[in-house]
Amino acid sequence: MPRAKLSVVVTRRLPEPVEARLTELFDARLREDDTPMSRAELQDAVRTADILVPTITDEIDASLIGQASENLKLIANYGAGVDHIDVATARQRGILVSNTPGVLTDDTADMTMALILAVTRRIPEGLNLMARGEWDGWSPTALLGGRIAGRRLGILGMGRIGQAVARRANAFGMQVHYHNRRRLREETEQELSARYWESLDQMIARMDVISVNCPSTPSTFHLMNARRLRLMKPDAVIVNTSRGEVIDENALTRMLRAGDISGAGLDVYEHGTDVNPRLRELPNVVLLPHMGSATKEGRLEMGEKVIINIKTFEDGHRPPDQVVPAML
Repeated sequence: MPRAKLSVVVTRRLPEPVEARLTELFDARLREDDTPMSRAELQDAVRTADILVPTITDEIDASLIGQASENLKLIANYGAGVDHIDVATARQRGILVSNTPGVLTDDTADMTMALILAVTRRIPEGLNLMARGEWDGWSPTALLGGRIAGRRLGILGMGRIGQAVARRANAFGMQVHYHNRRRLREETEQELSARYWESLDQMIARMDVISVNCPSTPSTFHLMNARRLRLMKPDAVIVNTSRGEVIDENALTRMLRAGDISGAGLDVYEHGTDVNPRLRELPNVVLLPHMGSATKEGRLEMGEKVIINIKTFEDGHRPPDQVVPAML
């Protein structure tokens, strides 16, 4: 007899080719509309599925995992970040967790550079002027921004994305500096023309641009708190394409409004879609709706990684992108 197909529950709409392949290979239950599952729907999913395919919008906490049936053996996350999944509890229950690392590195690094340029060159202000029909011609003093060549870029978190940002920044003529839990190898530093700072505080105080590229962990929560934000130079800017909770959003808002920080470019927010309304009012702030990884190519590659992880597990092997505590 042919082996029964694995029951796979997908919590959000995925690109059509990914959904088609999941349906072909597995007994896949797809999402009919592109809205997050309710808590009750997630509870039903963990009770009925062999494999759960969640996204960042799903809170897979200890309570939810505790309600899973013995059939649930793999949480194949569609995305690299797993801070929304209680990996330790899943491990205790014998449930493996996998993710999709490396796929979105270049896309997120591209968006980081786009935000740096948008803030320093005041691009949104120019767009708004045109949209309102208020532009009355070129002026030698209108919308003067700043040149990024020669500026000091401080990268907070020098993993895959941080290094990709460094390569792009070098091409723009920026001076690359970084702070990381572990110093990179000397040959990597030389390749990236990057200077390591053991002291985050000392680096922040000397940078023209700060780029947040570290993961969300208990140790990085409000890493850029009010005290550290005050260390930034008044003409410096900060961009964040990582996780919103790394920055104290209220403190950042106060300092931007007071002119203590020149500008900010944010793609992620401390409280998800609940963005501080005062941020929306500031002309020196560029706000994006979590677009850092939003490319067709990246989303398809994420789906391919999810499928490979599930197929490898089905064949009795460890998923190639299994998340283990040492990775967290």
